[in-house]
Amino acid sequence: MIKDVTEDVTDDPNPSRATLTRSPLSDGEWHRLHPLTPVLRGGLVLVVVLGIVIANLRERLIYLFVPGLRPDIPEWDDEEWVTGDPVDWVIANNLYWLAVVFVLGLLVLLIAWYYLSWRFHTFRITGDQVEVRSGVLFRTQRRAPLDRVQGVNLTRPMIARLLGAAKLQVVGAGIDGNVKLEYLSTADAEAVRADILRLASGRTLDGTSAPSPSGRPRSAAIAETVTRGVTGLIEGDDSQHAEPESVVQIPAGRLVASHVLSGTTFFLIAAIVVTIVLLTRGVPWVLFGFVPMILGVGAYWFNSIVKSLRYSIAPTPDGVRITFGLFTTITEILPPGRIHAVEVSQPLLWRPAGWWRVRINRLSGRSVADTASATDPFTTVLPVGTHADVERVLGLILPALSPDERALIADAGARGTGPAGGFMTTPRRAWFIRPFRWRRNGFLLTPDALLMRRGAIWRSLTVLPLARLQSIGITQGPVDRAVRVANIHGHVVMGPVTAILGAIDRDAALALFGDLARGTVAAVAADRAHRWAAPDAEASGWENEADAPGLTDDADAPDGADAPIERGGDA
Repeated sequence: MIKDVTEDVTDDPNPSRATLTRSPLSDGEWHRLHPLTPVLRGGLVLVVVLGIVIANLRERLIYLFVPGLRPDIPEWDDEEWVTGDPVDWVIANNLYWLAVVFVLGLLVLLIAWYYLSWRFHTFRITGDQVEVRSGVLFRTQRRAPLDRVQGVNLTRPMIARLLGAAKLQVVGAGIDGNVKLEYLSTADAEAVRADILRLASGRTLDGTSAPSPSGRPRSAAIAETVTRGVTGLIEGDDSQHAEPESVVQIPAGRLVASHVLSGTTFFLIAAIVVTIVLLTRGVPWVLFGFVPMILGVGAYWFNSIVKSLRYSIAPTPDGVRITFGLFTTITEILPPGRIHAVEVSQPLLWRPAGWWRVRINRLSGRSVADTASATDPFTTVLPVGTHADVERVLGLILPALSPDERALIADAGARGTGPAGGFMTTPRRAWFIRPFRWRRNGFLLTPDALLMRRGAIWRSLTVLPLARLQSIGITQGPVDRAVRVANIHGHVVMGPVTAILGAIDRDAALALFGDLARGTVAAVAADRAHRWAAPDAEASGWENEADAPGLTDDADAPDGADAPIERGGDA
């Protein structure tokens, strides 16, 4: 196994320029994955198939080894062989050895194929990208530029955890841009993840590799690996090193209660009641229609609880670390500046308990055809939490916000109504467009983000960091023009967070358009999240700070670019 590297290598006073020791797998050379990769990726399917075959043949196996229990088998002619059971035909013609040779030959071919796929599946990590080559007959090569890394997640399925293995996924910026390393030993995966994040941050790794342990018996290493997997499965700690303490602690009772107080639970109860009523009235077709649906929704409901257990969120030098999962543990580190939108929401049934949920929009790198992209688990950074928990999480995922701004978001933004906190709300003349929430429906522009507040029954607040905002749109319908209001559309990457706000005063919306044009220029010019640990000039992508847009003198700057941003409520 590979030891985790340390960062106290140099005495450079500027930590962004520190040179770190690389792990042996990040030396720029091609390496192979874990030797058990074929078993974890496809071998388990073969084991399951063999188990099913053996279970179906158990009576024949008993007859084979205990002939006295075997019934009389009639003589088979050619016509019966064509339509009969091939296993009975093998037994009747005493072709046991031929069948054994055929099965063994098939197993040898499958094992050889798995071995070749493992031999041809290699990866390497250079100073600027991660490359993966795979395929025996049809070769595939994928590359992930490190300066475009959106996150690095490490997944440990239950069987892989017992074997001390994990799969690493580098989340890219484009569609189908993720690069997967399935599987590595847990220690190797942690070391490689650390190297990728350090290189992505703008820091450099020197040419020497951290020493690997030597002189240990292989059996002892395997025993330690399995012991670590079992311990992690029970205690929930899969890392050799102390993990950062989570800033939020979610009791299991609260997590289960939050799922019980959800629309899915009421849907299940209603479906079960309807099924029982129809069955008592002699309608048997519900067994084929409602029961499979109830089982599917119930399995999803149960899995959503299991996946949320052992949740933790904590700061690290390379971003926000999010971990969750009871049987399959998933950990991802989100580097700074990779969050494009944040939503703080509160369902109606959670209001008496004062619980909130926090979700984000981020680039996932998944394919459009990937059905999991719509239910990306990392879009929920706080499954359920209190008002104080929301402030702590916002401090991690939006570090540019000041404590006052975070308090404003959690108080006036999430729970307030009317002009509280400086929000510009729907004018009274347009109350009929938003009859139940016109006093809450509003926006606020701060120096770092645009806040959109919506909902009176289901409360929600959307936070759009100005440095990540792609564009802004203002639209009007015929009714909107009649009452002089407009709709605001914030354009960000796709995700569960909606950046649309309607029924805003037209003049306030136009003033917001100009304020955002100036605010986004200033925010992008000051943004250093691209290479967050690199020197300022390198992080901004310009050799000289004077060359960066938005940092020129007043003569070259856009009109008002240096002026402070006015809040929408003052427009």
